[in-house]
Amino acid sequence: MASKCHFTLLCFLCFFIATSVTAQNPTFACDTKSTTTLASYGFCNTSLSYADRTVDLVKRLTLQEKIGFLVNKATAVSRLGIPSYEWWSEALHGVSYVGPGTHFSSLVPGATSFPMPILTAASFNSSLFEAIGRVVSTEARAMYNVGLAGLTFWSPNINIFRDPRWGRGQETPGEDPLLASKYATGYVKGLQECSDPNRLKVAACCKHYTAYDVDNWKGVERYTFNAIVSQQDLDDTFQPPFKSCVIDGNVASVMCSYNQVNGKPTCADKDLLAGTVRGDWKLNGYIVSDCDSVDVLYNYQHYTKNPEDAAAITIKSGLDLDCGNFLGQHTLAAVQGGKLDETDVDNAITNNFIVQMRLGFFDGDPRKQQYGGLGPKDVCTTDNQELAREAARQGIVLLKNDNNMLPLSAKSLKSVAVIGPNANVTHTMIGNYEGTPCSYITPLQGIASYVSTVYQAGCTNVGCSGNSLQLDSAKTAASQADATILVVGADQSIERESLDRTSLLLPGQQTTLITEVAKVSKGPVILVIMSGGPFDISFAKTSSQIPAIMWIGYPGEKGGGALADVLFGYHNPSGRLPVTWYPESFTSIPMTDMRMRPDSSNGHPGRTYRFYTGTPVYSFGDGLSYTDYKHRLIQAPKTIYMPLEESHTCYSERCKSVDAFGNHCQNAAFQIQLRVQNSGKMSGAHTVFLFTTPPAVHNAPQKHLLGYERVYLGPGGVGDVTFKLDVCKDLSVVDETGNRKVALGAHTLHVGTLKHSLTLRM
Repeated sequence: MASKCHFTLLCFLCFFIATSVTAQNPTFACDTKSTTTLASYGFCNTSLSYADRTVDLVKRLTLQEKIGFLVNKATAVSRLGIPSYEWWSEALHGVSYVGPGTHFSSLVPGATSFPMPILTAASFNSSLFEAIGRVVSTEARAMYNVGLAGLTFWSPNINIFRDPRWGRGQETPGEDPLLASKYATGYVKGLQECSDPNRLKVAACCKHYTAYDVDNWKGVERYTFNAIVSQQDLDDTFQPPFKSCVIDGNVASVMCSYNQVNGKPTCADKDLLAGTVRGDWKLNGYIVSDCDSVDVLYNYQHYTKNPEDAAAITIKSGLDLDCGNFLGQHTLAAVQGGKLDETDVDNAITNNFIVQMRLGFFDGDPRKQQYGGLGPKDVCTTDNQELAREAARQGIVLLKNDNNMLPLSAKSLKSVAVIGPNANVTHTMIGNYEGTPCSYITPLQGIASYVSTVYQAGCTNVGCSGNSLQLDSAKTAASQADATILVVGADQSIERESLDRTSLLLPGQQTTLITEVAKVSKGPVILVIMSGGPFDISFAKTSSQIPAIMWIGYPGEKGGGALADVLFGYHNPSGRLPVTWYPESFTSIPMTDMRMRPDSSNGHPGRTYRFYTGTPVYSFGDGLSYTDYKHRLIQAPKTIYMPLEESHTCYSERCKSVDAFGNHCQNAAFQIQLRVQNSGKMSGAHTVFLFTTPPAVHNAPQKHLLGYERVYLGPGGVGDVTFKLDVCKDLSVVDETGNRKVALGAHTLHVGTLKHSLTLRM
């Protein structure tokens, strides 16, 4: 995302909270009612195509005026009735006050704050991803109509959560390329939805392109980090979410990242931008830099000899918009010095203008357009806030439940001790890139709505240093209550943008707090982890004194209510981990080592469930329910033949794989049909995962996700789930040179404990 306010001077996030701002007119161009002469301009003629309107606009601008449209704070051209426009707004999990384009006021004091994406992704509910996007865009449009927001939102963050120490992993959908792709597509469609596919409700932006996931680890910062990535890992792991976002989600923007990839800054890499994003994937929109990253590649990476070269190389590489002022300051000299053609500037601002055209920015007063009726009444509605609570409920992951200790019975408990530094937090629940929420329900408040509670923080903050540990009072409360709920974990002081972790253990004395309280607790102990990233909680997993463990991410404004709903059985947990939880020993691997695949020669264990060869604390996809589900295979092919041409080389020599394109990929679809039964006594949702283990060729993943389907079943209920697959798309792997290959031989399909062998032959 727009990752920094200013590289050297300002704080990690720019909070533009303007509580004194009241209703004002939205920003828009072509106000033909006020200035009738504008009606004669082609770019204000809505009967023309966007391309024709943009051509008309660009030819009316001077070079200096054109350059003013290359930066996030686009300058006004009053002679053409074009006001200044701020491109930078954020909507990671709700309309945010991060970025200068959005403000809250007494008219709209807050917006619905959904769970952080890492928890929403744990629902594995693609329809939920889109539903949240629709609500966020509705609230954004409502705020735009009263002059409090823009129309271009630099969200979502779809980087792969490659390393558990990454401070920004909380912003992402997790470690799996398929899940990240489906999240990107769903959320973007929700944000941009419009009855006319050529128009946009708001413009989304997928970031940070690409191989970006080191912020600040042991002094290695994102601004100067050079990610050394193999072509195989790039195409197999890092690129798929961005490809899906552009092709399937039709996103309006892609943001290039700060880091270099194999020696080139991403914002100055023509192959990545013009070649891949706009060329191969056919981006219908604009490419924007992360904030000040053009400045960074010149002043901190020293990639070019002078600023004019930096301006020229980024624009020629495909960059259209600079979050910052660098292009505004140095593009004119680049053109005058012959390093950049004016037509290159024309191409860039054309991409920007067409997005604004699609948003209706050049169509006159937006209050008379499709979304003109939206306003403050449509923000923080009861339905929107209930969706925030439901999203948290669906994402919460039950990791341990010995002897069916959960759910708790609210009727039989006289008192519950609620303990821990995150037990009564508010702001912590909404994570980062947040906005002002409608209201809060803390964990303590949620639990207290069901039972009588006794609260002790145990530590004054999540750092839980020796001085802040308040052990005696916590132990006393636990020893007297019928049950103890410990809410611990992290907050933005532990993991955030510009701060990666160095340890996977719980912060400070939290482990001591948990174990000492568990020893003296009168009733059962339920451990609740509130965090974005995973922790090594092996001690709790194996402890007989801690029968139940939950992970609740950063659950949004209604997170405490959602937690209580799950604890007391008013919602059957169905969330599944979107990331691997590693042991602390994993931290011996440098975070800067970008390799995904294991290397036995130097002990590198691999990363994510697809390649990690060690024993995880908890695995990707782990998650329990209050009921049991059984799977039965109904239909699946045992053998599929690839109809290769008679002259194919694989008939004369032994082949382990064939290209994942060509005539042999035509009509190569097949289905896997399963029957799922809820064999327990409680209704619930269940996510059916279909994994495959391909033949051991091309350093293929040891296991990877082919698809997931979510079904809701009552007690004893039965439902069928069908996966529609394509051989060349779904059973292919990326080879060492970045090409997709279909591995010949036996593929093992997994659904829970169920396994099925499918053989591909020529």
